[in-house]
Amino acid sequence: MRAKDAVGRYGENVAASYLAAAGWQVVDRNWRGRAGELDIVALQGDELVVVEVKTRSGDGYGHPAEAVTHAKLARLRRLAAEWLAGHDLHPRSVRVDVIAVRTARRGPATVEHLTGVL
Repeated sequence: MRAKDAVGRYGENVAASYLAAAGWQVVDRNWRGRAGELDIVALQGDELVVVEVKTRSGDGYGHPAEAVTHAKLARLRRLAAEWLAGHDLHPRSVRVDVIAVRTARRGPATVEHLTGVL
């Protein structure tokens, strides 16, 4: 596994643990559709939340959430619709969140949760 992939996997695990600790139900991870992948699909009450996780080990490429472009958000919206079409869930609403994870040389990673970016 490449170092970049390992950092991403670590960030997704941190994000899933963060959501579970907040009382969310993680219903799917790394789901692949025709247009790409959904990192995390979760329920917060009766709302379906598609969570894009961006992880960085440094600030050389800017804030992790800056990597989520308008094109990426549009793709996530299409993927969310595709995911819903294949599952027997009827949420009150659907939204997209971004979780930015920054790894630390020592100690735990930091998590920043951006709610309702789309």
